[in-house]
Amino acid sequence: MFFIDTSKNKKPVYNAIVNQSLDNYLVNDLKLKGHGLIMYINNPSVIVGVNQNAYAEVNFPYLKEKNIQLVRRTSGGGAVYHDYGNMIFENIIIGNDDHFGDYNFFAQPIIDALHDMGATGAEMRGRNDIVIDGKKFSGMTMFKVGDSYAAGGTLMFDLDMQTASEVLTPEKDKLESKGVKSVNSRITNIKEYLDEPFKSMDADHFKLELLKRIFKADSLDDIETYTLTDHDWEIIDSRLAAKYDTDEWNYGKNPGFTNYVSKHFDIGTVAFNFSLNDNNEISNIKIYGDFITGGKPSVLEDALINTKFDKDSLIASLNSVDIAANLGKIDAEPLVDLLLSK
Repeated sequence: MFFIDTSKNKKPVYNAIVNQSLDNYLVNDLKLKGHGLIMYINNPSVIVGVNQNAYAEVNFPYLKEKNIQLVRRTSGGGAVYHDYGNMIFENIIIGNDDHFGDYNFFAQPIIDALHDMGATGAEMRGRNDIVIDGKKFSGMTMFKVGDSYAAGGTLMFDLDMQTASEVLTPEKDKLESKGVKSVNSRITNIKEYLDEPFKSMDADHFKLELLKRIFKADSLDDIETYTLTDHDWEIIDSRLAAKYDTDEWNYGKNPGFTNYVSKHFDIGTVAFNFSLNDNNEISNIKIYGDFITGGKPSVLEDALINTKFDKDSLIASLNSVDIAANLGKIDAEPLVDLLLSK
């Protein structure tokens, strides 16, 4: 494993829109063979998953009032709040997909490092969370292109919990499924569990200590490193202008179809926004959620268009496509029951 230094002109980059676009460039363009790792800190921002409806996840008046960025990442997962007390790690794997989907593989070096720094209760729980005392401080996600992929997540070190609770508006069903009543009751900062001197560090210094332990190095100078070049940044900046720094990508379009239903399943939250025509057929439909898939949910949308709005017809349409590859491991029937619950 090697480190990928994402600083620009020898200075750290905190712009969340820039940082969230890096994995796409590293996987699709730069393609450094092997196992690379990036780690960065974002300015105050809300990051939504590639398949999420931002309008259902974010308190927009508060977001605007506090000048918080809205950023859409290229992978799945749910909406999260980032600030200078939070860091993001991503493993960039090129040319080998043996561990795709294996969150434990990528979480373990983080967990081992945290144990060494005093947070001995840190452990993996559920499909993609790292917790301590049953409270989440890291959520992980992945996206895949051919035999290459990015796998990583957040590390809440000293996040502003009050701002996070104000700006994020998770759907009640998602919280109820986990037996909790609020965001704050199920998340925590890792800082309070660390030994000194780590507990007294700011996030930037803690990140350096974490990297040294992940790479088992006495100094960052001892770690094999690739530093993004001026040429790399020219391409990254061009992609920002064309896509990742546009409202169309980050905010998306709220289609405003007539019906909206949502439910939390084992694969994550799935939501359908759809309309019916005079013949009781689906005329428009959009699938949202925090599910993580390497496929295209639009395959399911296309299959459902013009389908009669009854159980047998809807199940037949969904079973005509590969649900597991394009959404997740879930049968057609519970999805149809959700649609019919409108």
